[in-house]
Amino acid sequence: MSTKYREARVASKVKGVGSRVPDEPSPHPTPYSLHPKPRRGLAKRDRQHLVNGLLFCSPWLIGFTVFLLYPIIASFYYSLTEFSVLQPPAYIGLTNYRELMADGVFWKGMGNTFYYAALALPLGMMVAIAIAMLLNTDVKGMAIYRTIFFLPSLVPAVATAILWLWIFNGQYGVLNYGLTRLHLHGPNWLSNPAWVKPALVLLSVWGVGNSVVIYLAGLQDVPEHLYEAADLDGAHWLQKIRHVTLPMLSPVILFNLIIGIIGTFQYFAIPFVMAPAGTPARSAYFIAVDLYDNAFSYLQMGYASAIAWILFLMIAVLTALAFRASKGRVHYGGGS
Repeated sequence: MSTKYREARVASKVKGVGSRVPDEPSPHPTPYSLHPKPRRGLAKRDRQHLVNGLLFCSPWLIGFTVFLLYPIIASFYYSLTEFSVLQPPAYIGLTNYRELMADGVFWKGMGNTFYYAALALPLGMMVAIAIAMLLNTDVKGMAIYRTIFFLPSLVPAVATAILWLWIFNGQYGVLNYGLTRLHLHGPNWLSNPAWVKPALVLLSVWGVGNSVVIYLAGLQDVPEHLYEAADLDGAHWLQKIRHVTLPMLSPVILFNLIIGIIGTFQYFAIPFVMAPAGTPARSAYFIAVDLYDNAFSYLQMGYASAIAWILFLMIAVLTALAFRASKGRVHYGGGS
């Protein structure tokens, strides 16, 4: 027995320590560890839980793969081919994209789309915020007013287009009749190239009900004590909107901005019904309509797929710019 180990046993007896001092360790330790190595992979119960989770998610996974992921991959491949639907696709590389750069109709549709987005998006957001502020007041019968402003957004796009065809009619339309009562001469809205896009912008303001509901939810989440503090500081209503309402509403504004970018650059159904082929003079010919015509009227699926990917990249870049511009301007965490 070693001297050190003997001294430890003697010390334990002298101090009255009740715990047993183990025997002197063997100079030849066992080569095998007393602690088993952890098992690799999932346990049987965890594997069963994983299988059950995948089974529950399988309807969504199948739908996502079949109706979204596969079409995205296929459209990118078709954009590199000459594909007329009636014949197998033939790989032509970036030819479709090069032809797009020289296509005057494509650039006309792109210009009309940017024109519409530059007017309809900010105007729609300002009108929606103003209406939401009015609907956020404590007035008798407010539920009825909120329903009235939301109802237009429930009307299908085709029905909306047909309704506004009558409103914008240059001879017996309701809008020009109202302007006549004000001693104003209304233009031929849908026949004049200078007025057809402003008419579509005006129509877009009519359907801001969805945005109004979202803004209204954001307004009701603004803490009341911020308005009380602004009152104590002597702020008038415009200062409270600028320094309290809009900063606290900034996350909702950013959300509606992103949704608006996507919606305005995919604007299709209403101009397709109200201005067939973009008439007059392609002044209402949008990029989404150009995509549809190439795909289903001219059966140039490869060319249409290239337009779709240009549109996707354009929306992605604008969305990224919106997020970048929002840094330092969006304030989260209102909470009441």
